[in-house]
Amino acid sequence: MNKNGLPKVALIAGPTASGKSAIALMLAERHGGTIINADSAQVYRDLRIVTARPSTVEEARAPHRLFGHVDAADTGYSAARWASEAREAIDEAIAANILPILVGGTGLYMRTLIDGIAPVPAIDPTIRAEIRAMPTPDAYAELQAADPAQAAKLNATDTTRIARALEVVRSTGRSIASWREQRVGGIGGRVDLAPLILLPPREWLNERIDRRFAAMVDEGAMTEVAALVAREDVPLDAPIRRAIGLPELAAASLGAITVSEAIERASLATRQYAKRQYTWFRNQPPADWKRADGVPDPALLTERLAIGAPSDSQMV
Repeated sequence: MNKNGLPKVALIAGPTASGKSAIALMLAERHGGTIINADSAQVYRDLRIVTARPSTVEEARAPHRLFGHVDAADTGYSAARWASEAREAIDEAIAANILPILVGGTGLYMRTLIDGIAPVPAIDPTIRAEIRAMPTPDAYAELQAADPAQAAKLNATDTTRIARALEVVRSTGRSIASWREQRVGGIGGRVDLAPLILLPPREWLNERIDRRFAAMVDEGAMTEVAALVAREDVPLDAPIRRAIGLPELAAASLGAITVSEAIERASLATRQYAKRQYTWFRNQPPADWKRADGVPDPALLTERLAIGAPSDSQMV
C-alpha cells in the first residue's frame, strides 16, 4: 500500500519488440511481482514463438498470468473478457501483497481495464449472425440510416466496426456512442498506477523486429504455424489467424511463397504494426505517463519505475 492508500500496479507498454518483457521480468524479480499479459495475441496458447510470448525459462523466473490460456478455436475472446480476467489477477496479487505488473502492446486492452467499458447489453445472437453475414456495403448503408453520426466516423470498408455499431443500435435501440458515454468496471480510481511507455528510436526498433522475426523462424515458428493451419476446428476468421506475421508464414507452410519471402513480408507487416502502436502510445495515454524514448536500459528503467523517480535521462 502506498502513501495515498492505494495499491501499486506497474504497467509496461509500447510497440512490439521494444523491450517490454525484459523490463517486466527484471521488475518482477526485484520486487516479487506477478507479470500479467496485456497483449491480445499472447493470450493464445498455439503460437508461443510467433507472438513472442515469454519462453518457459522466462516463465519459470517469475509468476506469469494470462499468457497462452486461450485456445485458438475460441473466437469469443474480447477486450472485456481480458479486462475481467486481468482485474481478478490484479486483485489476487494485491491480496497476496505481490506487485501486479501489466505488460503488453494492446492499447484497447489497457484502456478497457483502466477506464472501464461501456455497459452494452448482450447482443441478440440472431441479430449478430444476420449482420455478420451481410456484405460490408449493405451493412454500412444500413448503419448510415440507423446511426448516421457513427457511420460518418467509420471507414466504409471497416467491416468489424461497422458490424459492431450496427448490431448495437439494432439490438438495443441506442447508438454505440450513447453507450460509450458511461464506463463501468475500470480500475483507474482504485489503484496507484505506475506506468512506463517505451518509445525507442524507430531505426533501432525496426532492426530489432527484423532480427527477432528471423530468429523466430530458426526457433520453430514454421512448425507452430503448420500445426495451426492444419486444425480444422479453427475458423478462417478466428482472431488468432490475424496474428501479425501469421498469414505470411501460413502461405509459406502451404507452399505458396518461399520461407525467405515469408520472413521478408512478415517483418514488413510487423514494422507497419509497430508504427501504428508507436503512434497510439505516443498520443493516446495520459500526458503524465512516463515515456522512455531512448534505447531501453532495463536495469535503469526498472530502478526508476520501482522507486517512482520523477526524472531520468530516458524519461520525458
